[in-house]
Amino acid sequence: MTVDTGTEAQEAPQQSSLATAAARNLASTTKSAPQMQGITSRWLLRVLPWVEAKGGTYRVNRRLTYTVGDGKIEFVQDGARVRVIPRELGELALLRGFEDPPVLDAIAARCVQRDFRAGEVLVGHGDAAEAIHLIAHGRVRKTSVGKYGDEAVVAVLADGDRFGENTLLDAEARWDYTATAETAGSLLTLSRADFDAVTATAPHLREHLRQFASLSRQSQNKHGEAEIALSAGHTGEPALPGTFVDYELNPREYELSVAQTVLRIHTRVADLYNGPHDQTEEQLRLTIEALRERQEYELVNNREFGLLHNAAFKQRIQSHDGRPTPDDMDDLLCRRRGTRFFFAHPRAIAAFGRELNARGLYPDHVDFGGQSVPAWRGVPVLPCSKIPITEDNTTSILAMRTGEDKQGVIGLHQTGLPEEHEPGLSVRFMGINAQAIMSYLVTTYYSAAILVPDALGVLENVQIGRRTD
Repeated sequence: MTVDTGTEAQEAPQQSSLATAAARNLASTTKSAPQMQGITSRWLLRVLPWVEAKGGTYRVNRRLTYTVGDGKIEFVQDGARVRVIPRELGELALLRGFEDPPVLDAIAARCVQRDFRAGEVLVGHGDAAEAIHLIAHGRVRKTSVGKYGDEAVVAVLADGDRFGENTLLDAEARWDYTATAETAGSLLTLSRADFDAVTATAPHLREHLRQFASLSRQSQNKHGEAEIALSAGHTGEPALPGTFVDYELNPREYELSVAQTVLRIHTRVADLYNGPHDQTEEQLRLTIEALRERQEYELVNNREFGLLHNAAFKQRIQSHDGRPTPDDMDDLLCRRRGTRFFFAHPRAIAAFGRELNARGLYPDHVDFGGQSVPAWRGVPVLPCSKIPITEDNTTSILAMRTGEDKQGVIGLHQTGLPEEHEPGLSVRFMGINAQAIMSYLVTTYYSAAILVPDALGVLENVQIGRRTD
């Protein structure tokens, strides 16, 4: 008996034309230029007004100010014990400029650690104020009694802040607010009695405090600038006050920073593989993109001139409950005139959007450069992925006024460089080595300057995690 297996019926048909796999060997494929995932919108570079810094340096001249000791205080931790760094006590107004290490060591040694828990009242409104408190870690809310008897939030303090500084020199001082711990943490307390005990044995400190008292009596405006004597509302012919505008004797100077790299290309690649894309041009394009990304990162994070590190401490505020709420954005907005932009990490913008949704609000949108961007109170909120996010999922939001004419934040560069490829960026041919590799030096010079302290504000310790309630 014969069984038909159907083998002939299952055989594949014979190929009758050229297959596509073979045809591609003779075809020119359509290909894209090299793509790069690390390219961002770089809004900061786009919106900063760039000012020429001839000579590589830009000097910011300001009026003479008497503002002293407004910085953060740093601590060292040894297990559960926290100690203040003695030289950091110079951030206190009455110790600014005092540099006697043994005396500072003695003051630091008299600081007593106090651990607190969330909800604990640290000082009460109306109580006698007998010590200064330095916050090593944690958040503290200052509240006072409003005009109509309701509780009003005065400020939110965090790591490195302090309260009660005036108590060290004023024996009659009383707390005009209540300080309540929002989180668990630690602070160091320096009592007036301990401070007086150190002062009694340190003649240099007594002389410094005398000079500080004299400085404090100098006439100054609310910004700490030397007052300009004026007369207004008078009648007749009274003697008018004479005055002059004093300047800072040692104004800050910003030197242009540099970002550089050496681009290497083999001559064989540059000669033979240029269709349809020029290899040298594509290599240079991607290198410049990476350089511009680094430039924006440095403008935000560089310790010498970066915006996060150079914002005045009095222009740094804490969010009221950790999340970026509309109230926090309003607090940040009201601290300066003519705020032009907010800058935030994209995740912080998303967190702010969630807070708006939770309150039934819808963010504004404005047309900016032909692109619709979110805004708050008409001020664009622009993304900047260079603003860091910490390990505990917190970040910062910047608010700034820009432009020389507005006494704002400006970018610094210098154009007209030798072999300039773009404004402020040069590409110099360095030659061909013995391995037939061409080298190009790619360089850009830049910096940023804050012309007056209130040009830039920072909302710190913004929690960007999702709500659990």
